[in-house]
Amino acid sequence: MAPKIFFTRSNQNAQVTKKNRFPGWRRIFFGVRTRILISYIVLMIFSTLVSVLAIYEVLLVRLEEQVEKSLIKEVKEFRRLTAGRNPTTAQPFGDDVAAMFDVFLSRNIPHDNTFLITLLNGEFYKSNPQVLPVNLQPNSALVKQWQKLKQPKEGKKLTSTDTIYYLAEPVLKGKTQGVFVVVYSDTLAHQQVNQAIVVIIQVTIAVLAIASMLAWLVAGRLLAPLRLLIETARSITESDLSQRIPVEGVDQIAELSITFNEMLDRLQTAFASQRNFINDASHELRTPITIIRGHLELLGDDPQERRETVELVTDELDRMSRFVDDLLLLAKAEQPNFLNLQTVDISSLTEELYTKATALGERDWRLENKGMGRIVADRQRLTQAMMNLAENATQHTTDGDVIALGSEVLNGHAYFWVRDTGVGIDLADQERIFERFARGSHSYRRSEGAGLGLSIVSAIATAHGGRVELKSKPGKGSTFTIVIPLDPPFGGSV
Repeated sequence: MAPKIFFTRSNQNAQVTKKNRFPGWRRIFFGVRTRILISYIVLMIFSTLVSVLAIYEVLLVRLEEQVEKSLIKEVKEFRRLTAGRNPTTAQPFGDDVAAMFDVFLSRNIPHDNTFLITLLNGEFYKSNPQVLPVNLQPNSALVKQWQKLKQPKEGKKLTSTDTIYYLAEPVLKGKTQGVFVVVYSDTLAHQQVNQAIVVIIQVTIAVLAIASMLAWLVAGRLLAPLRLLIETARSITESDLSQRIPVEGVDQIAELSITFNEMLDRLQTAFASQRNFINDASHELRTPITIIRGHLELLGDDPQERRETVELVTDELDRMSRFVDDLLLLAKAEQPNFLNLQTVDISSLTEELYTKATALGERDWRLENKGMGRIVADRQRLTQAMMNLAENATQHTTDGDVIALGSEVLNGHAYFWVRDTGVGIDLADQERIFERFARGSHSYRRSEGAGLGLSIVSAIATAHGGRVELKSKPGKGSTFTIVIPLDPPFGGSV
């Protein structure tokens, strides 16, 4: 009991050390939940910045498209007017460019930030509206540039305060030269765009704050199974592996919970098997030790009694030695160098197995079939497994009972079997007969071994990449069949 108490205290100390290693403030600021939230916020900020820049550029592009359409529309209306008649006189305009300008300016009210400017014979004539920005005053460089135009021109000029878009249409009628210019200043439009962007940023910040709080709550809910996993792992001890994590959903966390529960199932089975193994092994060793000690304590001076005691002690020691050898064999079965593979002829191996088995006891021995072909296997291990099955058959049969051996090759596998007409095995025992220290609970005869023979057979078959099959009915005998592939699936060398 002392080692167990020491181990438990060590686990508790390790848990305390782990708790101290990660204090609460570090779990808050450096935990998975916080990292998820920070990643989410960074992603949202980045996507917001990209979205705002994209929206800003799209608004500017659409603004330019609308300005261009508005300028073209005004020029087209001016061309239709000049091609028609003067609505005041009902006569064609002829060379009266001033009349064209007067009629158009009087009948058209420009949109906000739009200016209609007319130039006549190199001089500023009229505008609508009459109040113009500084950059469009009659003495400005841009107006002087338009006065010299002979061909239609569309352009854009950047100033210190705004961007001016214009479309100029020269008018030549005889000796009269005029220029009709439609101008758009984007000062107000840019202000509107900037205001819209500011509103978008404000709304986005508010949404980001709300979304961050929701993300914190959602992350906590999603990570709840991980906290349960941590708490469950901390509550598990070597004496209690019954805790399990409730599984919800079908996501990766649910899969992790299932995997963790399956791991706990395997650990619980392994620990239970280990405890049973220790209990059974101690029981199997305690009996011969008790017998030996009892006879040695009662050993007298009579030579005959001493000789009988020595024989009995030697027999018990031999049984203990066989028991230890079997345990070592089962331990070696889990090692990669357990098998010494070679090419084995199935027919000759079957004859050899039959010859060795007939020396185990007075039974009606029969060789039912010999498989034809070769197999890559460990000849000695296969022989050991078949002899264990044959010896097990002799222990559960009587004189005159049939014990048959045979082999065959079918569908890429080799089958080696031992069949007897003994007492058979109950269905309930067939599920556990290959476990260590297991014996049939309703057998008429009990084996003298420690219940490791069939475990060794199963271990040898498994090491070859195969299995052991059992068919049995109480009172009608049993058939044990070792099934192994012709070629080892683990790529063993010959």
